[in-house]
Amino acid sequence: MNDETGIQDTAGSPGSGGPRPEPLRFFGTTWVDHDNGYAARRVGTAAGSLAAAVASCLILRFAYQGLQIADVGSFVTLLVIVMFAVCSALAFGHTWEAFRKRPDPDRQASLRGLLAIGFVGSLVAYFFRTFTEAPGEKLHRQEYEAALTKHTKRTTRRTGNPAKKRRDT
Repeated sequence: MNDETGIQDTAGSPGSGGPRPEPLRFFGTTWVDHDNGYAARRVGTAAGSLAAAVASCLILRFAYQGLQIADVGSFVTLLVIVMFAVCSALAFGHTWEAFRKRPDPDRQASLRGLLAIGFVGSLVAYFFRTFTEAPGEKLHRQEYEAALTKHTKRTTRRTGNPAKKRRDT
C-alpha cells in the first residue's frame, strides 16, 4: 500500500489487474463506478451527518443551560460560546480542505483537540460535501487515475525493435 495516496498496488500479486481504489468511509469502493447503492449511500450519509450535527447542537444547548444554572457568569459563558464557534469554523475549513488534498499528518495531530471541540463544523462540512460527491471522492479519483496511468505505463510492452526505429533528420 502506498503511504502517500492510499492506493494499493497489486502488481506483484497473482491475478492482479493493477492498483485497487482506496475505500471511502460509508462508501467502500462504490465511488469508482457509482454503483451498488452509491446514490442511496450519499443520501444516507447526508441525512446521518445532518442528524448528528443537530443532535450535537442539542447537546451543546444542554451544556449552555448547565452553565446558566451554575451561574458561572457572562464572561465564562461568552468564552465557551466563542470557543465552540471558532473551533467549529476552523474544523469546517480543515475538513473541507481535507476533501481536496491529503492533510499533513503532523498538522492533523496538532489540530486533534481543536477538531474534537469543533466536531459540529466537521459534521456540517461532511453534510454539504455529500451534495456534490462522496466526501473525498475527487481526491481519491485523481490519485486512483494517476496510479492506473502509472501502472499502465509500467506494464505496457513496447512494440518493435528500437534499433530499427526510423529517424527523421
